[in-house]
Amino acid sequence: MKVKGVRLYGAEDLRTEEFDLPELQEDEILLRIISDSLCMSTWKESKLGAEHIRVPNDVSEHPIIIGHEFSGIIAKVGSKWKEEYKEGERFAVLPGIPGCMGAPGYSFPYFGGDVTYCIIPGNIIEKGCLLHYSGQTFYEVSMAEPIYCIIGGFHANFHTTDQSYEKPIGVKPGGNTIILGGCGPMGLGAVSYALALEPDKRPGRIVVTEVKSDRLKRAEEVISKAYAAEKNVELMFVNTADYGDESELLMELTGGYGYDDVFIFAPIRRLAETGNKILAMDGCMNLFAGPADKAFSAEMNLYDCHYRRTKIIGSSGGSKQDLLDALELISRKKLDPSLMITHIGGIDAIAEATKNLPQIPGGKKLMYLPIEMPLTAITDFRKKGETNELFRMLADSCDIHNGLWNPEAEDILLKYFDVTF
Repeated sequence: MKVKGVRLYGAEDLRTEEFDLPELQEDEILLRIISDSLCMSTWKESKLGAEHIRVPNDVSEHPIIIGHEFSGIIAKVGSKWKEEYKEGERFAVLPGIPGCMGAPGYSFPYFGGDVTYCIIPGNIIEKGCLLHYSGQTFYEVSMAEPIYCIIGGFHANFHTTDQSYEKPIGVKPGGNTIILGGCGPMGLGAVSYALALEPDKRPGRIVVTEVKSDRLKRAEEVISKAYAAEKNVELMFVNTADYGDESELLMELTGGYGYDDVFIFAPIRRLAETGNKILAMDGCMNLFAGPADKAFSAEMNLYDCHYRRTKIIGSSGGSKQDLLDALELISRKKLDPSLMITHIGGIDAIAEATKNLPQIPGGKKLMYLPIEMPLTAITDFRKKGETNELFRMLADSCDIHNGLWNPEAEDILLKYFDVTF
């Protein structure tokens, strides 16, 4: 079967090409991919090639399909799975394969998200990685993957209890949470998730830092302080661009108490060291953003680790339950992943967008595999709509939804390109 997709051959060697899928085996399932969201992890993968921990050493001879935040429709089911999966149904994929360092979009020649069709191997299906999905949009499933990573990060944090070895999991209820470098798409997703927690599990204060005024402005537009206040959470956005050592300012915001939970959303040494300085007694710091540099390090206060019970952890991905929780929160409208999306594009734009992801402003880049379309910012739809009917319709739809991508816009896009299911 001939398909079109983006494959990695080595460091900074991404190619959009047509190639053949092998014949489907009885324990495999063929997936038709509709949408995939580009991830900074894929950019790191494209920079490192075989040096990436998840990429095979022989990738130059056996290229892999990139992309792991994908959704679509089951196209064909091997005989082994005929009773459990049906052709035509929608799906979600758990990208973190239990007990395996390999992952879709990193490690497999025929299993990844940036391709028109892919094959999910039988042993991965057996591990429960192919989930049923009954929702009506594709982009919400694509965005559930980054949300599941955020949920996994929150579940990784822990605290201690006096005179007990029990370690309560999650951010401290009613406590101070800070997201350093948090006005990007993942940071906004983290704020949205924190506000979606049950009332007895939410922090009392969330501080979000950023150094770019445009990102701060958009953050305050899509997640207002008033909305947070309705959840009994004090939300603060802070521009730290003018501070060489912002720790003093950030401590002042808590009256000198510090932060119970610190999340580092950009792999920058200064941020990690700031996060360590502002930890409260029994505070937990989570290095959420994965560094590309294998020697990435920073100075940490080990005195506080010993006497003040501060903790330093890292998190990557999440559990199957985290993904199920993400899908449920989205389906119940308790969390809107649209606020993370700022650009839309087609299969022809994936390779260049991935290679230049850090230089492209805004949030998540959502790509639709059945179509060809330049990567376009949602804020540019109206201008392009002056001469293009599609962008005029998309602009009208997004304007109705506070400038955000939405189910109607996805439907307009797919119908315009005659994408049928």
